[in-house]
Amino acid sequence: MLPIHRLALSTLVVRDYDEAICFFVDKMGFTLIQDAAIEHGKRWVVVSPSDSEQAGLLLARANDTIQQQSIGNQTGGRVSFFLTTTDFDMSYNMLLDRGVRFCEQPRQEPYGTVAVFLDLYDNRWDLIQPNSE
Repeated sequence: MLPIHRLALSTLVVRDYDEAICFFVDKMGFTLIQDAAIEHGKRWVVVSPSDSEQAGLLLARANDTIQQQSIGNQTGGRVSFFLTTTDFDMSYNMLLDRGVRFCEQPRQEPYGTVAVFLDLYDNRWDLIQPNSE
């Protein structure tokens, strides 16, 4: 068995670093974990739903036509990311109050309460409160 133990980051291709940081920090309530300049005008920008570095998003600015075309459609219209919460109603209402756009009303599924929302580029996300086990 390999000594690999967790998925740390997922990349989200963005149009602009600062507008993406603004959305994820101000609207989503994420924490800005890192924002460091790297070569050729690029930045290493990591945001996370908490101040933990256990999992996060690497916000990567598109730098060619192919990458620009993937903004907002990285998974072909499927839900890209899944956020869990311990208080669905509070999280849902907080996101609504901050201007996050939901595609549907909350619904019950066998795995918990869920609603799909869109990020600033129209990538689809699930907000989920898993059923207690």
